[in-house]
Amino acid sequence: MIKETFVMIKPDGVKRKLIGEVIKRFEQKEMEITELKMKSLSREEAEKLYEMHKGKDFFEKLINYTISGRVVLMKIRGEEAVMNCRIVVGETYPEKRHAGSIRGDFSAYLTENVVHASSSDEDAKRELGIFFG
Repeated sequence: MIKETFVMIKPDGVKRKLIGEVIKRFEQKEMEITELKMKSLSREEAEKLYEMHKGKDFFEKLINYTISGRVVLMKIRGEEAVMNCRIVVGETYPEKRHAGSIRGDFSAYLTENVVHASSSDEDAKRELGIFFG
């Protein structure tokens, strides 16, 4: 089923000039980027994005990192978009990552891991609403 999801290239991905490589990986998976913008997130936007982690010990570090530089925000459309984008992105935890995924190929860190991708259809709808109305 064709669906939409949200993906963000995080500040480390932008600083390391991985934007083109990240986009290429989604396009190679037959995903279509229907909207894209680059910006610096406000604290409020970052807190809305990661509200599910509020109260956790890493929340403040995550927010500060997310607002530390420009990000690229994308609305992506394709077959089972959430699942397929998560496959392209790879695992959150470094010890579970595999070569061939964005995180597996480009990040050894937990927080600075190049990309954020919605983890469910519900999260995708909420996150797209924050950044694309």
